[in-house]
Amino acid sequence: MTRGRPALALATGLALAALGGARPTAAAPSGAAPDPTRPRNAAEAAGAWALSLDGTPRRCVVMLATDATAGQTVRFPAGCRRALPIVGRLARWRLEDGALRFLDEANAPVLDFPLPETPGPLSAAATSGERYGIAPEGPRAAPPEPPPVVRAALPKAEPRPPAAPPPEGVAGVYALDRFTEKDTCRLALDAGSLRVLDGCRDLGLTVFDPVSWRYDEGRITLFARRGHSVGLVPFGDGRWRRDPETGTTFVLRRVAP
Repeated sequence: MTRGRPALALATGLALAALGGARPTAAAPSGAAPDPTRPRNAAEAAGAWALSLDGTPRRCVVMLATDATAGQTVRFPAGCRRALPIVGRLARWRLEDGALRFLDEANAPVLDFPLPETPGPLSAAATSGERYGIAPEGPRAAPPEPPPVVRAALPKAEPRPPAAPPPEGVAGVYALDRFTEKDTCRLALDAGSLRVLDGCRDLGLTVFDPVSWRYDEGRITLFARRGHSVGLVPFGDGRWRRDPETGTTFVLRRVAP
C-alpha cells in the first residue's frame, strides 16, 4: 500500500499538468451583481456616466457608445461644452489596463480614471490640474443602502391636497432650448401626461426620460421614469427655465403645435 502512493501522486500530477497545471480557484458567487463603478468589460462600461468637476456643481451626462462602424465613441449634449469645456475634447473611450480612459480625436489621452480595487469614487486629473469625478448614471448605478429607520410615535401628517389644474395656457407643446442650440426636442404637456415628440435630438433629455408632469404653486415639475425630477419656473413669453439654474441650460419655450 505504501509503494502505491507515489504512483498515485505522480498520476495526479500528470492529470493536473494536462489540464493546464493550475489549481481551481474559488469562483465568485453566481448571483453577485457587478459593481457599476468597476466595469469588467466594455459591455458593462457602455452607457450613461455623470462627469463632474471637483469642488463645483458643474456636471454633464456623457454616453459611452459602442458602434459597429465608429467604435467606442463619446456622445454628449451640446450644452455640456459650456458646463464642462473639457468635454469638447472627448471623442473616444477605452477600458484597458485597469482604467476607464477618454481620448481625443487623435487618440491622445485626455482623462484617465483608474478603477479601484474596492468600490469607491473614480477620479482623474487633467493636464490643467483640475480633477474630475465620474459615476454611473441611471439604472446601472446601484442605490446606497438606506440607514436603519428608528420608528417613533409621530403625529400623523395631514395629507397634502392634490395639485390644482394648471391655468389656461400652461398645457401644450414646448420646445427645449439649450445654451446655443434651439429646439433640440419637443415635449407635449397634455392633461395628465407628457409625451416626447418624434425627432428629439437632445441626449440629456433622452437620458432623463420624462414621463409625466405636474403644475403646482406656479411651478412645472417634470418627472423621469426612474423617479428624478426637474423643477421649472416661468420667466416671460411662455418660457420656463430650470430652477435652480445648475448644469447646462434647460429652457422650455411654448410653441404652436
